[in-house]
Amino acid sequence: MDSGQVKKVFVSGCYDLLHSGHVEFFRQASQYGDLYVGIGSDSTILGYKHHKPLYGQDERLFMVKSIRYVRDAFINEGSGVMDFVPTVDRVRPDIFVVNEDGSTPEKEEFCRSRGIEYVVLKRLPKEGLEARSSTDLKNLTCRIPTRLDLAGTWIDQPYVSCYAPGWAITISLEPDFEVRERCGLSTSTRNMIRKIWPQKLPQMDPEMLARLVFCVENEPERTDGIISGAQDAIGICMPGLVRHWYNGHFWPEKIESCYDEGVLSWLEDHLCMIPMFPRQKGCSVVEGKDITSEKVKALAKAADDCWNAIMAKDLEGFASAYRASFDAQVAMFPGMVNPSGMKPQPGSGYLSSVQEYIDKYSAMDGVLAWKMPGAGGGGYLAIVCSGRDAFPEGAIPLTIRR
Repeated sequence: MDSGQVKKVFVSGCYDLLHSGHVEFFRQASQYGDLYVGIGSDSTILGYKHHKPLYGQDERLFMVKSIRYVRDAFINEGSGVMDFVPTVDRVRPDIFVVNEDGSTPEKEEFCRSRGIEYVVLKRLPKEGLEARSSTDLKNLTCRIPTRLDLAGTWIDQPYVSCYAPGWAITISLEPDFEVRERCGLSTSTRNMIRKIWPQKLPQMDPEMLARLVFCVENEPERTDGIISGAQDAIGICMPGLVRHWYNGHFWPEKIESCYDEGVLSWLEDHLCMIPMFPRQKGCSVVEGKDITSEKVKALAKAADDCWNAIMAKDLEGFASAYRASFDAQVAMFPGMVNPSGMKPQPGSGYLSSVQEYIDKYSAMDGVLAWKMPGAGGGGYLAIVCSGRDAFPEGAIPLTIRR
């Protein structure tokens, strides 16, 4: 830095959940000169992220300006991802600093056009502290449930149930683990819910809430032509163990719930999940589908058998029906295990295919059955075990929402 004149340094962000990672970023950026901060306005966050900030812009401005590394801070008057442009024109910085995950070609080109030095920092925590991100904190504070489909998956789609009616079975899960994207736990529906209710579901009749969620997610102007299965909304919004009967329509004809503590605790003692790799964007689990009346009837029978075994707390019967339901799914949708368009990920730390995970965990003592949640193609392997002592190392135990 030129010893004769202190340079002006600029950073920009929302800073809605201010945490130690932000403070360390400010500290590192301030090493380049006097630090000025642009803060996303309430209207920008609402328009760009589709939810209101937890803290209003005046409160966020007060907190950021109170940090000793910050010379001054302003609410950005622009909009969208480049909302900082008017603030940059006001501050006229020498250096623009971003984190590596916030760097974009548009920002770099903007700085080049203005003669501003562009600096990209690695996201590193302060020595001795945990790495923090706003996303992690939101996940920790968010109490929106997720769902695990136990049996009958796909029958909530009319192009499947038109061949034969049947039950889908779901359990609503407390989000006491990291709910990863594109992993079969209905994160698209969950994320849509979070746009309306960011922290927790409202207190109202669960079935009516599920209907509202289903209608909002599948609004008539949706352009991709895809109707989300009703089991996603039902599995998230309706607590306990639930089964729902489909017969050629998007919404089930009847719904039955089980809140029996003995049954729910028994399920928790025998169910866990193994993290795999997320389903890759662009890969297809429906290509090559082969849906016939016989295969759908096999799926429906497996779901029937699964429910009856759970009600009787019959572990052998449950494991057998659970495997049969997954086998029936894969018979109709082989892409669940071998999706088209899947690319190898060398060095990712994951096994290379779903089948490798099935082969590895199905061979373990105490593992009785296995399936993938949702559409498959990756995500989690949800397994039935002889007991908690047989849960494999690294498995995620499940807490059913009461």
